[in-house]
This record gives sequence, structure tokens and C-alpha cells, in this order.
Amino acid sequence: MSKSMKLFVLQPIILIIFCFYSQAFSEDLRIKINSGQVEPLPIAIANFTGSEGVSNKIGMQISSVISNNLVGSGQFKAIESAAFIAPPTSPSVRPNFTDWTPLGIKALITGSVKNLNNEEIEVEFRLWDVIAETDLIGLRLSVTSKAWRRVAHIISDEIFERLSGDSGYFDTRIVYVSESGPQNDRKKRLAIMDQDGENHQFLTDGNFLVLTPRFSPNSQEITYLAYFKNEPRVYIFNLETGQQELLGSFPGMTFAPRFSPTGEKIIMSLAEKGVTDIYTMDLNNQEVNRLTNSPSIDTSPSFSPNGKQIIFNSDRGGTQQLYIMNSNGRNVKRISFGKGRYATPVWAPKGELIAFTKMLNNKFYIGVMSPDGSGERLLAEGYLVEGPTWAPNGRVLMYFKQEAPRDNGKSSNVNLFKIDITGFRETRMVTPSDGSDPAWSPLLPN
Repeated sequence: MSKSMKLFVLQPIILIIFCFYSQAFSEDLRIKINSGQVEPLPIAIANFTGSEGVSNKIGMQISSVISNNLVGSGQFKAIESAAFIAPPTSPSVRPNFTDWTPLGIKALITGSVKNLNNEEIEVEFRLWDVIAETDLIGLRLSVTSKAWRRVAHIISDEIFERLSGDSGYFDTRIVYVSESGPQNDRKKRLAIMDQDGENHQFLTDGNFLVLTPRFSPNSQEITYLAYFKNEPRVYIFNLETGQQELLGSFPGMTFAPRFSPTGEKIIMSLAEKGVTDIYTMDLNNQEVNRLTNSPSIDTSPSFSPNGKQIIFNSDRGGTQQLYIMNSNGRNVKRISFGKGRYATPVWAPKGELIAFTKMLNNKFYIGVMSPDGSGERLLAEGYLVEGPTWAPNGRVLMYFKQEAPRDNGKSSNVNLFKIDITGFRETRMVTPSDGSDPAWSPLLPN
């Protein structure tokens, strides 16, 4: 099985030379994204300047990725470069702010790219507050030329955080299950890509069935379930080295392994003789601990960010609902009381919300609610929508959506989508084939 794994290597960020922040800030410039539909902030993203040749081309590519990231978040509106009155020649040159004010622009991003040698480039950018006529943040990095896309994501995160007050999520990756083939002979293999769909790679070859990949919260590792010779096995796969570790083969069925907040344990469901309960496994000694013990089906567990509680779904009350318990399995409490059935809960990174799948009137929904069950909101719907996963800043959800079955017997399309937690800007992710079971990584290490 290990021969089918492929190494996914991060493009390294060699050195951060300097970073500065200006103290001046216009209160009118910061966007507010806590509730409701946000009016996008008008910004201008100038093409990063550079010498003739490679750096000039890379500069335009970096500008394009930054624009796609920020506009795709739904919080920003980019003014077309053709409308620029006097594009800056360098990030070190102070703009003539009177040229930008008539365009309604609130913030301006400028940058440059310089060749250091055949393999390295230096990228610099500055964010300008057009209202206050001052610079807000600057960053200069020396990187390998192949890492230009990562640089664009890092710059996007810096801009997003400075203008929104919330951390960014652009320098991240998505692991998911790639699906192809007819419905009765579906090939499922692990795949990974940047959060914007670029740098796509397959991690397994499809010779065995894989399900529910999940990222570690503090390392570039994933845990996933694989059926090898019809036996369910739980693996850990290190994305930086390509090495994998078999955690165990379990009798009956195994469901949805997921890391604890510290990454020292995984939590999962095991089914045996018609009963499904929740267990944890200590990754240091592979000791297994049973948390629930009831004649019901308890599954899809997810830890709270502080590790003190666990959300899961269970039919112990007669219908499939959401329950919270302490991390030791005690004090079980039901929190979902709306119409329909609830499943696949997952705690938001900051702990203030829980995302879930809901089934009601022959439709599926992706929704969020507070940990006490209040404030339920449905964000997306379809014939089948399932498997929500959070961006590391808790502002965006990704999930998969399947179309209704076709009359010709062919498999209906299954695609990945993302949506802001306000419920706006549902966007389909473009993948080489169908995709399901997405999992969002933490921010990548520099």
C-alpha cells in the first residue's frame, strides 16, 4: 500500500527579511464581517513591478493571485488595472493619493519582484490606506522562484488580517477524496490542492478505497480511513515526508477518524454487532479508550478547540440529533431541537459555532449553530450536501454537494463548494474529477 503514496512537498519560504507595520489606521477602512452581507471594500492591486524577464512575469502572476484571493473572499472589490491613473513604479514610492481618491479606492497594494540569482527572487509589497494617506504594512521576502504562489497567499493573508482584523486563510491546503468511475465501481483516492484549487496532486492511486481524510491541527499530517483487502484501517500520512503509519485494523466498521486539538489523539467511531460507539486513540502508545456505551449509533465526533468537550451525532433519542459531552464521555447533552435530522458536526476553530449537515423534507442542508444549540442558520442546500470543514480562521466553510441521480444510470456529479458563514458567495471548487469529504489544513508553516 505504501508504494501508492506520493510525496507532496511544500515550496519553501527561505527568509523573511523585514516586516513593518504603520501605527496610523483609518477606522473607515476596516471592513466588518461578523454578520450579514458585507459591502465589498474597493481596493486597487497594482501589477508588481520587476526587471524584464522572469521577475516581471512572476510579478503579474503574484498580483493576479492576490486579487483572486481577496475578491474571492467576498470582502473586497478590485478596481481593474486599466482604470489606474498612475500605477506606482515601486512599493517604496509613495503614491499620489489624489489620483486614487476619485476612483473610490480605499486601499492600494503595490509590490515588486527582483531576481537574486537563477533560483531565488526577492518579493516586496506595501499596503496603503488611501483615506489616511499612509502605509499600513510592508513585507519583503527572499524565496525560491518556484514558491511565488505561496508568497502571493502569504501577502493575501497579511492584507486580509490588516483590513478585516481577522486572520487570513489563503496560505492553506485542502485534502479531499477524488471520485471517478460508474456508481457501482467508484474509484476513490486521496488528493490535495491549494485552497484556491491550484497545485493539485493525487496522493493515492485508487487501488484501495479511502474515506474521510482529516488534517492534524499542528502539523502537515492527515489521518484517514482506508479499506485494504476489505478491512477498515486507520492511517496517518505525513505530507512532508510521504511516510504513512498504520494505526490499526479494527473489527466491524470504522468511521470518521479526526485529530484532537493537540494532535496527540484521534477520535473515531467503531461499529460492532450493530452498535456504534465513540473511541479515542493515544498516538503515543496507541491505547484505545471507549467514551460512549449505549445501544444507539454514536458517530461523527469532533473535539472543541480547547479539547474539553466533544460534539457528535446520535440516534439515542429516537432520531439523529447532535449531542455534546465532556472529553471523558460524561455529561451528555442534546443541543439540536429543530425539525429534521442532524449529522457530521464539526466545531469551529474559535469555538463559537458548530457546523453540521441537516436532513429535512428530502433535502440536505449545511448549517451552523452555537454550542448551546441556539442561533441555527442554514447556509447551503441541495439534493445531497454534506461534510462541512472550516477554514482556519472560521470565516469560510467547504463541503461537498451531489446532484440528483441521472436516469441513464451514470453517476451524478459530486463537487466541492465553499461559502462564507454569512451565507453568501457559494463557490464551486474546480477539480480534475468529482470530489467529496474535504478537509481544510491549518495555515502552512513558513
